[in-house]
Amino acid sequence: MNIVNLLAQALLLGGYYALVACGLSLMFGVMRIINLAHGDLGILAAFLVFVISEYFDISPFVSLIAVLPVMAGVGWLLQRAILQRALRSGVLAPLLATFGLSIALENLLFEAYGADTRSLAPDIGDLAFDSFEINQSFSLSYLALLIFALAVVMLGGLSLFLKYTSLGRAIRATAQDPDTAELVGVNSRSVYAIAAAIAVATVALAGAMLAMRATFDPYSGPMQLIFAFEAVVIGGIGSLWGTLVGGVALGLAQSIGATLDPKWFLLAGHLTFLAVLGARMIREWSRARGGLRAALGRRG
Repeated sequence: MNIVNLLAQALLLGGYYALVACGLSLMFGVMRIINLAHGDLGILAAFLVFVISEYFDISPFVSLIAVLPVMAGVGWLLQRAILQRALRSGVLAPLLATFGLSIALENLLFEAYGADTRSLAPDIGDLAFDSFEINQSFSLSYLALLIFALAVVMLGGLSLFLKYTSLGRAIRATAQDPDTAELVGVNSRSVYAIAAAIAVATVALAGAMLAMRATFDPYSGPMQLIFAFEAVVIGGIGSLWGTLVGGVALGLAQSIGATLDPKWFLLAGHLTFLAVLGARMIREWSRARGGLRAALGRRG
């Protein structure tokens, strides 16, 4: 039963990582941009939910209804005001732009709220600690189950949206070839802005879930970015369902590492990421080498 419990907890933890990584995967898949401010945008949403909940004395879930459209608007403005211009200057410019945005957000949040850690757990009542007990050694947190369900619904909804709606097909067409998409009437700039809005809204949801399940402070964003990036790479860059697989694999590695030694919780996840990344690099190198040999053979 301990093994079953370990697998179950790893699965639920992986659901959170998939929720954090969903927007990062979407943005890279559409625009080929790695948003280094991804985690900090989630923390910004967590602070917005916290402030609204405290000021109006309402549930964080109610506050989240107001915050998600605001964060979608932030994503839209981010694309139109910063990333669209940065894309014209090459691959490195968007990285530098989002890195600068990350630093700015962290320091603005620190200036406004200080370095104290906060949590929304006290504001959600019994949901923060209540669990579904199967037996004395096996229980499942209701909040973790909720987060996992949100991840599955989010990934499934986005997959259906991209596959069956006209806007989704326009996003996929732009991701494959923006110039050709423009020729058939697709406005690539608008598509990019909508994709960025969706991506930021998803990480805003993840940020709120982080605030409910743990603590956060102005400098919590980079660690969430690392988890998201590792889940995306492990699962396959640009693959939405692969993001869930990557998140679960990361959660499983961390859970096994923590079981062996609590100090290995983060290390085990990082080592898994490096192993998968190394395997992918070797595979791509082998393919390139095979293609080069084939080309030289034909020339000979």
